[in-house]
Amino acid sequence: MRTRATSVREAVRDAARRLREAGVPEPEASSQILMAELLGVPRGEVLVREEPLSPEAAGRYEAWISRRLRREPVQRILGYAYFRNLKLYLNEDTLIPRPDTESVVEAALERIDARGHPCRVLDVGTGSGAIAIAVAQERPACEVHATDISQRALDAARRNAALNGTAVSFHLADLAAGLHLPGKVDLLVSNPPYVDLRGAERRLAPEVREWDPPVALYSGEDEYAFFRRIFDETPPLLKEGADVVLEVGDGQWERVMELGEARGFRPLGTRRDLAGDIRAVLLRWEGAR
Repeated sequence: MRTRATSVREAVRDAARRLREAGVPEPEASSQILMAELLGVPRGEVLVREEPLSPEAAGRYEAWISRRLRREPVQRILGYAYFRNLKLYLNEDTLIPRPDTESVVEAALERIDARGHPCRVLDVGTGSGAIAIAVAQERPACEVHATDISQRALDAARRNAALNGTAVSFHLADLAAGLHLPGKVDLLVSNPPYVDLRGAERRLAPEVREWDPPVALYSGEDEYAFFRRIFDETPPLLKEGADVVLEVGDGQWERVMELGEARGFRPLGTRRDLAGDIRAVLLRWEGAR
């Protein structure tokens, strides 16, 4: 007797149940997104589709759910992530761009608009290119540059810029070391590593701790190490009055502001992420004191 093939809706509900029982965060979202991407349909459709899954689709979906049960992020399973208006491909050297970082982009766009003229932007530690490409797409009059210490990350970022139809100049550099730009920068933006090794277990979910590249996550023993480097090393690249927008971790914003102010950067304010946590700090370079 032939067994009835599982329908799309049944497969999604069963996957969500298994993920929930295993303690995987947002089990419904994971099961629905993976099925929607598999079938190439909007996420909202998968819970109303009664047609049976083909054996090939069922096998692939089961393989994906098995990976999610091991806490592999949905974006790693798919090989790409969505960020603002962008689809960004990932590799082992790129962080997954997350919604928290959208507040950083919003703050950067705000500072660009406040200037009232096209400007030169530098994204330090670009990874997949999320911030730089979003700025280039949404403010195409700006000249956007981006750096990373990883050539493989830059390969992904260049691909993403091309696929999203944006013009970004990418540079292999350790922060600002050896970086030569055609002129000084009006806006510096960065999502630097800001987790110290001792705080990894406390601060990071398994999806981040076990799957994102350590070089993009960890700042060594000092969680403020990269902020110190940005304040110490980037002034030669900055116009006087240049704006600086930095992503920060939970509870870090006051100390980052203090570090910047001690090195000639005037604090301008903060911006909150979608969860209401302070995620971006804004400063202005006012020259060496």
